[in-house]
Amino acid sequence: MTERQLPAWADPSVSPTALDPQGVSRRGLLRRAGLFGAAFALGSAATTPTPALAAGDGRPGGEDPHLAYLVGDHHVHSVYSHDAKYTFSQLAAAGAKYGLDWMVFTEHSNSGHADFGAALEHNEILKARAENPRQLIFQGLEWYIPAAEHCTVFTAPGRHEVDLLTRFESAYDGKLLAYDKGGPADTDTARNEAHAVKAIKWLAAQRRSGYVDDVLVLANHPMRLGIDSPHEMRAWRDAAPEIMIGMEGAPGAQGAAIPGRRGANSIRGEYENKPSAQSWPGYPADAYLTYGGFDWATATVGGLWDSMLAEGRLFSVTTNSDAHRVVFDTWKNGDWQPGQTFDTTGRLPDPVNTDTPQPGSDFWPGEFSRTHVGVTRYGYRSVMAGLRAGRVWLDHGHLLDGLDVRLKRDCDAGRGVTLGGRLRVRKGERITLYVTVTSASRPNPQGILPELAHVDVIRGAVRGPVADRDSWRAPDTRVVETKDVAGRKGTYTLRIPLTAGDESFYVRLRGSDGNRHGAGYLGASVDPNGPIPHEPGNGDPWADTWFYSNPVFVEVGGS
Repeated sequence: MTERQLPAWADPSVSPTALDPQGVSRRGLLRRAGLFGAAFALGSAATTPTPALAAGDGRPGGEDPHLAYLVGDHHVHSVYSHDAKYTFSQLAAAGAKYGLDWMVFTEHSNSGHADFGAALEHNEILKARAENPRQLIFQGLEWYIPAAEHCTVFTAPGRHEVDLLTRFESAYDGKLLAYDKGGPADTDTARNEAHAVKAIKWLAAQRRSGYVDDVLVLANHPMRLGIDSPHEMRAWRDAAPEIMIGMEGAPGAQGAAIPGRRGANSIRGEYENKPSAQSWPGYPADAYLTYGGFDWATATVGGLWDSMLAEGRLFSVTTNSDAHRVVFDTWKNGDWQPGQTFDTTGRLPDPVNTDTPQPGSDFWPGEFSRTHVGVTRYGYRSVMAGLRAGRVWLDHGHLLDGLDVRLKRDCDAGRGVTLGGRLRVRKGERITLYVTVTSASRPNPQGILPELAHVDVIRGAVRGPVADRDSWRAPDTRVVETKDVAGRKGTYTLRIPLTAGDESFYVRLRGSDGNRHGAGYLGASVDPNGPIPHEPGNGDPWADTWFYSNPVFVEVGGS
């Protein structure tokens, strides 16, 4: 495939206002709090916290927003992806059934989509929004990021949402440009990696100019092929940390290893690959597995995610369905009309029901995997602001009904700093971590009433930027406390005292149903009761459920 000529607007140095002389400044698509009841009657004056400490602000404490949590899924495929099969209406209805407040349709990039599908799908998204008025439905793209694998890219609704996505796809998609090679021996690796960084900077320029109200990027299933190297992930984050905000902590396809469904070698998440010539050679072979359904980069205490957090910079984790083909579903792809193909239409024929179970690895959006985002108001931009601020926790199997995390100085009267935030303290100061858990109150879609068995507190030192950009170890991160909560019901608060030492640090949380655990990947001294891989073909996801939270940072100043 020959390289496409990049248009002038694809250069981040070109002002995006030239594309739209009038610009756009939308007030947001907010809905009345009455849709959600009293829990969402939030203060209208609440502000969105920034993910980093304002320059020169050394005062102790931190902001403490009133929050409500919206449940969502940022990685969903429809008939506008060449390997999926459902309509927008089917997927949105399923999301509503399983309690989603927001979802993102992320169709695969390819020539059929770029030439036809993106514009056509927008009309169906508008239809799905009308049919599901209590849901926030985003249009996005699954981007083949140059030199690596996939990313979710999505925008706030507005008159340029489709235009931005199609322009971005044509100018920056690694598959369309044949910029997909990224192995150590590939001659084009440096060019392709640089193009990925240029793409993220271009998105940031569109947001700064007001051409779109907002846009976000998240890396999808980073360890599935082992081609998202640590230095690439750091480069994406550093290019525009307000745009490239994180990665999937757990992939979709969580039903892939239900016994008897796909085969004897199947693994949750379809993480069934081996290192290839495109893989980063520094990853061990065990990195290509999932641990309790979670990506090795997230599940390993002291691993890749922690090594990025130890730099003192927020990098969020999420989970999602990656819905293509649902387990135990009876629908199949419809038949093509004569002469039609995906490349000429940009979409698959509508599915038809067969009454016979079809192959599949996925769950419906919200059925198993859920990302919870803390918001100060209800609306599209509020969800994106919550994601950017890192106010995120995630669970599988509907393990929890609710989680609220606050970290505060013992001498402060306020609520304290929450997930993604930064607490400023003095050396030696006493602080307390408050973890409020609301246990599951109803059976999950599998008919199981989940029970949380333990909550783990993970603490890591913040040492600043790493010298080796390919480092995936955080040697000072470990589980520092485990709370046994087996049998506890309703809403309860764990109070965990901490002391600020000489250096800054972060804390994050994890917990599970206690059914399957063992020494973590880096040993029992680091993680005595962590998630472990299941044997191939025997990974019932409902019997091994976990929750994870984003970190809270503690910045230590003088005494």
